[in-house]
Parts: sequence; structure tokens; C-alpha cells
Amino acid sequence: MRSKLLKETTLAYSKRGANTNKKRANSSAQTVWYNIPYPASAYTFPKEALIQSARCDRNYLRIELTDGRVLSIPLAWIPSVRNAAPVERDKYEISHDRRMIIWDPDKCAINDEVRLEDYLGPQKK
Repeated sequence: MRSKLLKETTLAYSKRGANTNKKRANSSAQTVWYNIPYPASAYTFPKEALIQSARCDRNYLRIELTDGRVLSIPLAWIPSVRNAAPVERDKYEISHDRRMIIWDPDKCAINDEVRLEDYLGPQKK
């Protein structure tokens, strides 16, 4: 059953994933099996995203997470930070729960906050 499904899939799509002409595909389709050397349990799937540090460069707010990932958010998405002086951008604080970057208007010229989960995509609740 598995090989039949795989063959049908091969007939319907080219190597690049585009639909193919079935007559042409029937004459040259071959199923290729690849060895998968590692089980799924050998891979890391982060369960929680927490902020380790952050920095701004000319175009991005780069947030390093405690699990080693780096999230780059275009400054164009955060106008208050984009329009601030570079020296002011560096005057942020990381919240106690490590899920937000906060610019306190009492300490700098920016009054904004960036919630990490807003930029990681939809979260299952």
C-alpha cells in the first residue's frame, strides 16, 4: 500500500513540487527511497521561548532566545524603535518572565514593548 501511494504521488508532482503531465510522468517516474539516519527523538523541538538578550542593528531587532534561536524582527514593524536614535534603542529592559522587551519612557525616549509571542506566530492554547 505504501509503495502504491508513493508512486501515485511521484506521478502527480515533479521533483520541484509542480504538477506534471501525467503521460510524460508515467514513462519516466521512479520511486527513490532515502535512508533517515536519526529518529525524531534525536532532534530538539523547543517547548518554550524565553529572551536571553537583544540588540538593534540598522535594520533589525535581534532577539537571542535561551534555547539558542535568534529571532530577527524588521525595525519597520516597530516604528517607535525604528525612528528612535540608536543610543535610545539600547535602553531596553527584559521583563521578569523573559517574554517581553520593554522601553520605559522614564528611562529613554521610546515608550514601547515587544512581546515575543507576537512575533513567533500563532500559539496553541
